[in-house]
Amino acid sequence: MSHPQLDHLVLATPDLAATVEDFARRTGVVPAPGGVHVGLGTRNTLVALGGASYLEIIGPDPEQAAYKGPRPFDVDLLAGPRTVTWAISPPDLDAAVEAAREQGYDPGAVRAMSRRRPDGTLLEWRLTDGEGAHPSGLVPFLIDWGSTVHPSASGLPTTPLLALSARAPDPDGIRPLLAAVGATLDLTTGPVGFSFTVDSPRGPVTFG
Repeated sequence: MSHPQLDHLVLATPDLAATVEDFARRTGVVPAPGGVHVGLGTRNTLVALGGASYLEIIGPDPEQAAYKGPRPFDVDLLAGPRTVTWAISPPDLDAAVEAAREQGYDPGAVRAMSRRRPDGTLLEWRLTDGEGAHPSGLVPFLIDWGSTVHPSASGLPTTPLLALSARAPDPDGIRPLLAAVGATLDLTTGPVGFSFTVDSPRGPVTFG
């Protein structure tokens, strides 16, 4: 199943090591270390999903234990691992932001970010910061990797994505916002949440 607009899924967790261990146990694939978000209190691990897309598992960085303040995706407040949002990579990030605003949805300001891979390679990207973004996380943020080698092309272990869907109490209220950023997502009615299925050496595995 192809998701050409998908850049990555974000699986947030209050315990990165435990979630990585669980993913490896269920799929037979061990996520690769991604890097440290210096000054933000988090680090991540990555798994390619096929094509130019990947899964980011993000959680608190024990080596930044003294970090004060909210960490990305409020990972410290989660009761357990949860898919919190997703990202798409439009051909022209700035044009996509402007187009969304013209349709009545503001994805947020564009800002630059960076992190170093374990091998020391610096990754740099631009993304919409999410201020004003839909609080459900169901409307993706936008990202542009510029000249940086995309994480999915850095030799990651792979579990191909088979399916991606989500639930919302009011799907009809979300669909126009998805359209505004050029995204599509299979939505059904229910409590807010994502579900994705990957192929693996141990067969299809679904994460709710």
